[in-house]
Amino acid sequence: MSEIEYFYSAHSIFAYLGSARIMEIAQAAGRTLVHRPIDLNQSVPAGGASSFKERSPKHRAYFFRREIDRWSEQRNAPVMEGYPQYHYNDTALCNGMIIAGVQQGQNMDQLSHAMLQSHWLEDTDLADRDTLARLAKSVGLDPVPLLDAAMSDEIQAIYQANTDEAIEHQVFGMPWFIHEGVPYWGQDRIRFLARALKD
Repeated sequence: MSEIEYFYSAHSIFAYLGSARIMEIAQAAGRTLVHRPIDLNQSVPAGGASSFKERSPKHRAYFFRREIDRWSEQRNAPVMEGYPQYHYNDTALCNGMIIAGVQQGQNMDQLSHAMLQSHWLEDTDLADRDTLARLAKSVGLDPVPLLDAAMSDEIQAIYQANTDEAIEHQVFGMPWFIHEGVPYWGQDRIRFLARALKD
């Protein structure tokens, strides 16, 4: 079964907007979605782009309302009003939790989606262990082994390796997919990946 590499961070709005759709497409095509969480604070500047909080107010206003509202409706992915207050908290724990699950042979699709959705719909803090434990339980996963491993040297080394590989692939935005060596950037370009999977 061929794989789709999925580079993203568990707090990315555009990863959230495409999350349910990419999982639907991968399942329909019989492909495995390989979760590769990365540190956006490293990959985005390395790719030559500035972070959203560093962009102009007009640019932020367009992307963080108009574009979000349009795609939220298109994807049936509801979002909260305003901006998550915890958005710039450290993401090492939540991303590490997903990586730990991958290493432990768990399917991370549903937990990944739950993290993204809760952050953008319920304003949850993805740096909070109790919140992450609740989310894991909500999708039928035992949070203890995931959280115990998330910040370990082994898992954080994989997190850095994912980030380094993303930088090598010139990943400058989220989500980013690679299938059979071909990159696809953005939740709005998932349709091109879907078409390639049918060829």
